[in-house]
Amino acid sequence: MGHSFTGTGPGSLGKAGDSRRRVLVTGAGGRIGTYFAEHSSGKYDLRLMVQYENQADSIRSYGEVVLGDIGDLEAMKRSCSGVDTVVHMAANPNQSATWKPLLETNVVGTYNTMVAAKAAGCRRLIFASSIHAVSGYPRNVQVKTSEPPNPGDLYGVTKAFGEALGRYMAEQEGLSVIAIRIGGFQSVENAQSEGSYRMADAWVTHRDLNQLIQRCIDNENLKFAIFHGLSNNAFNRLDISDARELVGYEPQDDCFALNPRLAPLDLANTVHTHSNDRPERSGLRDDL
Repeated sequence: MGHSFTGTGPGSLGKAGDSRRRVLVTGAGGRIGTYFAEHSSGKYDLRLMVQYENQADSIRSYGEVVLGDIGDLEAMKRSCSGVDTVVHMAANPNQSATWKPLLETNVVGTYNTMVAAKAAGCRRLIFASSIHAVSGYPRNVQVKTSEPPNPGDLYGVTKAFGEALGRYMAEQEGLSVIAIRIGGFQSVENAQSEGSYRMADAWVTHRDLNQLIQRCIDNENLKFAIFHGLSNNAFNRLDISDARELVGYEPQDDCFALNPRLAPLDLANTVHTHSNDRPERSGLRDDL
């Protein structure tokens, strides 16, 4: 974990004080962006960016809606004006996409968004990375944030690029960046479906991811960090301990407890972890 984040002095990023933070959300019409807008509008002043007018109807009541294209650097600078934090969700999410469409949106668009945030004097940018940035690791490896990216596809390559660019922007250009490697963002209803056991070790609920995003926005002592955005699953493909430690992430949901095949097994309580098992009395009992 020591290589996956850098800190700043306490409060050196500036505190919001009595004023509400203004937050720009790119890709605000997507599944994550829409949920964030609905459940964060009471906490932040939101500027919700969509590419097309028909994406605006479902989120218009949650904040200021603006039309914009992350491929247009000057337009992005205007969208970032007066903003404290950018939550960069806009991306081509196709995990089977070829290079050209990924390049235009996930590489050039991410570059434009980070540069625009820096030019506009934003305090921080939250980058929606993905589990695909490390999906090349074998399944018997629980990936730590301190381990190098290992993409399993070109989509993951573009997310690894965004993480690298974010670290450069934080360390060399002064824009604080936190990347969240988002797992399987699915509803509780999906987790309760028969086949959801396939995603049980990578699942993240709407409310857990939203909590993590908010905690990343509000944090005042990180310059750069990579966090894993998974729920409190009994077994997780990605380690979430640093998000707990550094920003106080407290995920509430566990796919293993909700799936009808897995729930009766009560894996969180019945599987022996060995490292956490303790005898009733300490081995020091005769000397205490």
